[in-house]
Amino acid sequence: MKFSHLADCHIGGWRDARIRKVSILAFSRAIDISVEKQVDFVLISGDLFNTSVPDINLLKNVVSKLKKLEKNDIPVYIIAGSHDFSPSGKTILEVLEEAGLCTNVVRGEVIEKKLRLKFTIDKKTGAKITGMLGKKGMLERSFYERLDLETLEKESGFKIFMFHSAITELKPKELEKMDSSPISFLPKGFNYYAGGHVHIVEKASIEGYNSIVYPGPTFPNNFSELEKLKMGSFFIYDNGDLQFIPLEIRPVFAISVSADNKTPEQVTHEVLEAIKGEDIKNHIVLIRVGGILASGKTSDVDFRKIFEKLYENHVYFIMRNTYGLKSKEFEEIKVSHSTIDEIEDSLIREHLGRYRPDSWDDRKEEEMAKQLMKILNSEKKDGERVYDYEDRMKEEVGKVFEG
Repeated sequence: MKFSHLADCHIGGWRDARIRKVSILAFSRAIDISVEKQVDFVLISGDLFNTSVPDINLLKNVVSKLKKLEKNDIPVYIIAGSHDFSPSGKTILEVLEEAGLCTNVVRGEVIEKKLRLKFTIDKKTGAKITGMLGKKGMLERSFYERLDLETLEKESGFKIFMFHSAITELKPKELEKMDSSPISFLPKGFNYYAGGHVHIVEKASIEGYNSIVYPGPTFPNNFSELEKLKMGSFFIYDNGDLQFIPLEIRPVFAISVSADNKTPEQVTHEVLEAIKGEDIKNHIVLIRVGGILASGKTSDVDFRKIFEKLYENHVYFIMRNTYGLKSKEFEEIKVSHSTIDEIEDSLIREHLGRYRPDSWDDRKEEEMAKQLMKILNSEKKDGERVYDYEDRMKEEVGKVFEG
């Protein structure tokens, strides 16, 4: 048995067209390699797209690659991730499945208040595949809590469980605040656990759970991930052997400079020295500058000169990160986290207690703030009229304050 395991492709996740193109090329290469290696099937563990309703041109690119798999008799088994899934419950994956380009393996029914998942059986290999969708903020937790584990564990044969969640026991330190679930939420005794959502490359085993695998994104989805991972990746499982497949479309060259006790001119010089003599043609160049300048303003760092020098060296693309760069004359809200959820949590905690009744404590205020953010972030439901949507918002917000 041979299969590819992809996750977190996030097609359309990058705003800049050049980086978005690299992301699409990485996904395309993963599919091409899967065909070349003659895998029996492909697993995609959530977040194929970065949104539940992707741009039509992005959709065409993905469809063309899925059709290539179809022509080579390589089925695709997929689950919805937190980005694929919309508040209305609709996802573009339904359209792709209707077109015969993939099979969503999250299928089941509620029996005696328990969620009993069904297996999708791969015709060529007999592999039995099932799984659970992923939602933002670990909202799929309620599904796991009702999951009929016993029925899944009793099933015989080669079994694969696909999931799009962080596992508490496997979270890296830098993601310790990320919502997660314990490994006990998953059924025991499966041959392969195909993970997604956490953008790490990991293969682990915990007692009762063999081959828990996170393949990493097919292309990093933000500045920090590009710094850490440098490239995308996926895995190919080949009769028990797990092969790591790197997806380097454009090499990455990263520069990190501390501005502490330095002038803007010194910082500019240090960045230019870091690229001196380096072969960076066609590279993606990352420039991170942080710290507190000894004098001057942050805008005095001559990035225009730096960019001109880099483009003289025919680099492919330049990204800079100066969120941690400050001058002594300027103070800003300190947010050291990189994900949206972590930034939101930090901002809420930083402003707790400023505007609230004396009867509230920090815990109550933080919980209410998160509930309100979740409500106000919800979209109109399919067919819902504007005034009905507004009335629903007012009612739900009112319930939060009444509680």
